[in-house]
Amino acid sequence: MTSTTDEVITVLQSAYLEELETVMNYRTNSIVLDGVRAQEIKESLEEDIQEELTHAELLGQRLKQLDARPPGSAEFTAQQESLQPPEDSTDVLAVIRGVLDAEEDAISTYRELVDLAREADDPVTEDLAVEILGDEEAHRTEFRGFEKEYSES
Repeated sequence: MTSTTDEVITVLQSAYLEELETVMNYRTNSIVLDGVRAQEIKESLEEDIQEELTHAELLGQRLKQLDARPPGSAEFTAQQESLQPPEDSTDVLAVIRGVLDAEEDAISTYRELVDLAREADDPVTEDLAVEILGDEEAHRTEFRGFEKEYSES
């Protein structure tokens, strides 16, 4: 079965909401984390927020180009349970693992989008998905390093 533009639009809209949820959770975690060990993670989250916002902007613009629109907040359902701020504000490892879960979900979404766009003969969306996929894989690599470092402490 070949992919349709409607399927591509559905995944673009989902990815758009995922990026904005990630921004919200990264922001919250960067505010609530405490302790000397948290500073590096907070700074990394702050940097990633801008990149995730850029992803959402690119996805929204692509939706408009496809004569669709990005979803509003009424269409939003929170998904990132593991990225919620930890009860213990010094539990840096919980945040790191939540980020890794979110990055794995994003990577899965963008791989699906690459495949759907290819099947729908939509090279522009395919290129966009490949570009964002590379960013998400880089984030995952960074946080895997943090996980190793903080697990050994």
